[in-house]
Amino acid sequence: MDATRIIEEALDQFGQDFTARFEAATTEQALRDEKATVLGKKGKLTEILKQMGRVPPEDRKRIGERVNALKEQVETRFSERLAALRNLRRQAELSAPPFDLSMPARIPTPRGHLHPLTQTQSDLLAIFRDLGFLAVEGPEVELEEYNFTKLAFPPDHPATDMQDTFWVSVAGAPSGARTLLRTHSSAVQIREMTRRRPPMALVSTGAVYRRDDDITHSPMFFQMEGFLVDHRVTFGHLKAVLSTFAERFYGPGTRTRFRPSYFPFVEPGAEVDVSCVFCGGEGCRICKYTGWIEILGCGMIHPAVFEHCNLDPEALTGFAFGLGVDRIAMLRYGISDIRLFYENNPRFLAQF
Repeated sequence: MDATRIIEEALDQFGQDFTARFEAATTEQALRDEKATVLGKKGKLTEILKQMGRVPPEDRKRIGERVNALKEQVETRFSERLAALRNLRRQAELSAPPFDLSMPARIPTPRGHLHPLTQTQSDLLAIFRDLGFLAVEGPEVELEEYNFTKLAFPPDHPATDMQDTFWVSVAGAPSGARTLLRTHSSAVQIREMTRRRPPMALVSTGAVYRRDDDITHSPMFFQMEGFLVDHRVTFGHLKAVLSTFAERFYGPGTRTRFRPSYFPFVEPGAEVDVSCVFCGGEGCRICKYTGWIEILGCGMIHPAVFEHCNLDPEALTGFAFGLGVDRIAMLRYGISDIRLFYENNPRFLAQF
């Protein structure tokens, strides 16, 4: 038998085989596998074409045209069968029982967790609740009266300047009142002292806003404010509360140090340091080799603040303290750039 006849009979058989193979495929992947079997580098058509060298020159053009026609038939039949399989799959999906969306996923999904600032706030609030403080909230858009005036800020205090405070316009605000994004959580103290009667021990946390933006300052950050008002409250009570807080938060044996400082709404005022949580007070780069780290400001509530809240400064005393939640979290987790908390980078947040 001559080579031309042999290759023509092989092509006839090939045409019958690939059609049957495509019809037998019941999935898209099976169909693609069959196509590779007939047209791939090691497929049946390639094996047949290896005999082309034995075909006489005068027959090669005719056989080549037939091979190209077969290839087109394979592609056409493949596309038709693929479309049919996809249609069958779609029809099966439409006629199948609906999915029960209340069922748990077959593949476990990773659980999220609290943002490090949220976790720090929760831990701080838990400590002060245990110490008898009631958690309260206040608005972030505040009246100048509560944010500055009733806290005994002098009218020319730098904090009231445009370059330090976000002043805003609020529809429906009292006539002549100026409004701003609160610069500290101390405004909550005024609101609560105005509407409550002593004794009171309250703590509040939330966002505050200032015109700062660098590695240690953010235009928005979080503060916590706590205060206690009653008869015969002393600085000793303040020291006891804050020393207990430091030991609860940083661990037993944490020492505290109170340094005189000035704040318009307390007298006397103090900065509070804790023994360095990184070196234990021996001195390191983080504490600038002093053995101490500043964490908050505090003091005895100024008599003028009592008067602005219609409380008798002769009969009542109290203390107040405020701390930056972001700073506490930075020290807690060893973070040097406050902006990392607000960039929402999942690679950073996944570390906590």
